[in-house]
Amino acid sequence: MDTGTSFTFIEWRRLVADSFTNVEATFPAPDFTATARFQRVGDVELYDMETDPHTVIHSDRGNRTMCKFSLQLKGVATLVQDDRTCEMKPGDFALYTGERPYHLVFKEPQRSLVVYFPRNFLHLRDDQIDRITATPISRHEGLGKVAVPLFEQLARNLNELQGPHAQALVRASLDLLVTVVADHIERIGRDSTDSSLLFRQAVKYIEEHSGDPLLSPSTIARALYVSVRSLHTHFSDQGMTVATYIRSCRLRAIHGDLANPQFREETVQSISARHGLIDASYVSKAFRSEYGESPRDYRSRILS
Repeated sequence: MDTGTSFTFIEWRRLVADSFTNVEATFPAPDFTATARFQRVGDVELYDMETDPHTVIHSDRGNRTMCKFSLQLKGVATLVQDDRTCEMKPGDFALYTGERPYHLVFKEPQRSLVVYFPRNFLHLRDDQIDRITATPISRHEGLGKVAVPLFEQLARNLNELQGPHAQALVRASLDLLVTVVADHIERIGRDSTDSSLLFRQAVKYIEEHSGDPLLSPSTIARALYVSVRSLHTHFSDQGMTVATYIRSCRLRAIHGDLANPQFREETVQSISARHGLIDASYVSKAFRSEYGESPRDYRSRILS
């Protein structure tokens, strides 16, 4: 493994400030040293960092469009956010957001992988994210047994993560992370409304039929043998509408295909039509609203 670039504390403090909004490194150990490796993969940034004891403080509102998760590889870290404190041992990871204050305390030499990625990759509501921040997920429990070894391999092979195929791999890894987080929310019983069987059935149906341009609340309700009113009520309980979820599901699929080199030769309109959206002007407007740039600009930036 490449040992990375070495830093004094002054250099490290500058690196942290330059890399993350409103974040400061402080309280270093005497003769502090650190090494770090960095890889940008599309819209995702990965940092493999090995440091002496110190503290990282985010004391102000930052970029609400970005989230982070830290995977502890060596040593122990303490993460505090949203009035929760969690201790992460090797093999534990936790999610946190730059939207609200947090701090990380490393009381001993440590190594961690920090993944910095767009908030909309999570496909979770704000209140769901609020419930899971600073909550450790272990490689020894549930789906963590699958996800943690994968991200440990990403850390070991950071230098190999180059090119559009690496982007597809990292996106798939983050999709797995979302599944692990959602599973953990259910396990700890913090989201009783997510126990709605009808809601889960509707979501699964939408994801399996998002390519159907005729997909609508009425077709979903008919397939699930419920009334349209009942369907709307279950989605309303989750803080969303059926139409919004369908739109979001389709845009996520288009977003993923535009970044996939396998579909490089397909037009944006062809990809959009495959996912149930045939109006090119609507797709462009909706995509820009969701992701901050046009489909063509996004594809050009990611696949260049």
